[in-house]
Amino acid sequence: MKRIAWLGGMLAQFWACSPVDQNMETASCQETTVLNAHYAKAGAVQQLLDRYTREGVPGVAVALYTPQEGYWAAASGYANLEHRTPMQVCHLQYSQSIAKTYTATALLKLAEKGQLRLDAPISQYLPTTVRARIADADRITVRMLLNHTSGLPNYSLDIDYVSFLLQHPLRPFTSDEYLAYISGEPLLFEPGSYFSYSDTNYLLLALIADGIHGDHARLIRESVFVPLGLQQTFYHDSPAYLAQPNLVDSYFDRFGNGELENVTQMQRTNVGCLKGDDGLIASPTDYIKFLRGLFEGRLGSPESLTEMTTWVKDKAGSPAYGMGLYTQVHGQYRGYGHGGAGIGAGATLYYFPDKQLYLFIGTNLGTLTDGPAVRKADQLKEEMLDLLLN
Repeated sequence: MKRIAWLGGMLAQFWACSPVDQNMETASCQETTVLNAHYAKAGAVQQLLDRYTREGVPGVAVALYTPQEGYWAAASGYANLEHRTPMQVCHLQYSQSIAKTYTATALLKLAEKGQLRLDAPISQYLPTTVRARIADADRITVRMLLNHTSGLPNYSLDIDYVSFLLQHPLRPFTSDEYLAYISGEPLLFEPGSYFSYSDTNYLLLALIADGIHGDHARLIRESVFVPLGLQQTFYHDSPAYLAQPNLVDSYFDRFGNGELENVTQMQRTNVGCLKGDDGLIASPTDYIKFLRGLFEGRLGSPESLTEMTTWVKDKAGSPAYGMGLYTQVHGQYRGYGHGGAGIGAGATLYYFPDKQLYLFIGTNLGTLTDGPAVRKADQLKEEMLDLLLN
C-alpha cells in the first residue's frame, strides 16, 4: 500500500495543536448473516485481533468465507473510542479504494450490453468540459483507465489539492474541482506502457458511466447490490447516505506518536465526495458476498471476469493489476482483490483460489501515513494471512 509520506507533516502544520474531536457516536447493531459458530480457527483469529487492539489499533473487523466452513466474522476494539462502543461484525466499514472493484464490475456490464467499448478513446464518452481538462484524451482508452495504464496524474496526490483539503477538512469537493488539479497536466508516460495507480482513472470512469447510464451510482446498485441482495452496502443513494448509525467512527494518528484523534467528520465529508475511486461503505460480510459473486460468475460474463483478471505489468515488469483487481502473492498463495487507505480507515478484500478463501479486514484507523498504530495494522494483516493460509 502506497502512503503519502508528507501528509502527516502537513496535518500537523494545518491543524491546531489541540486534539481534534469529531465524535459521531457509532450505534450498536445486529448481524443478519448466519455465521459458523464452530469455525476451526475462531479462537486463534480472535486472540490475534485482541492483541493488536490492545497494542494501539482502535478497532478491527474481519469476515471470511470458505465452502467448507461457510461464513465467519469477528471484531475487536472499539467502533467509537470516546463512548467505548465495542466494534461489532455488523458495523459498516469504509471501502476506500476497494470501491474501484465495484466500479469496474459495473463498467464491464455496460460493455457486455454493447454500450461501452473498452478500446475506444475516452474522448468519445466524456463531456466536452471534462474532455478539455484531460491531456491526450484521444490517446487514452477506457481499458487504460480500468487497468491504470493511462499515464494520467493522480489528483489525490497533488500537493495543492492535499494542502487545500487539510486547510478546509469539512469542505465538500465536486468532481470538477478534483479534475481541476490535474487539468492540462502532461501524461506521466506513454498510454498503455505500464501500470501506475491513479485515482483520476476511476473518477473518469464514473463520469463516463454517468454519461452512458445517467447515474453511475445507480448502475452500481443495479449491477452489484440488487443481484446479490446486499442490504448493508451503501454508495451515493442519497446525499446523506453516510449517515448510517452503525458506521464506525474514524481515527487518525496525526503526529505518528500513537495518540489517536477522532476525525469522523473529515472522513465522512471526504468519502462522501469521492466517486468511482472511493465512496462505498458496507458490512464485512457484504464485502465477502460481493467478491464471491464476482468470482462465482454471478455479476458478469466469463469474458468480463477474464478481462478483470488479465494482468498488466508494473514498471518493474511484474504482473500487478487487471480491471479493478490487484494480483498479489502471500507466501505460496496468489490472491486477487483490492485494498484501500484513507484519512480515517483502511481495508483489505481478497480471494485466494487455492484455499477457496475470501477475506475482508477493516479498521477504523487512518492508514495513509506512517506511525506505530499504522504499522501495527499492517502487521495484523500479514499475521492474519499467515494464520488463515497456513
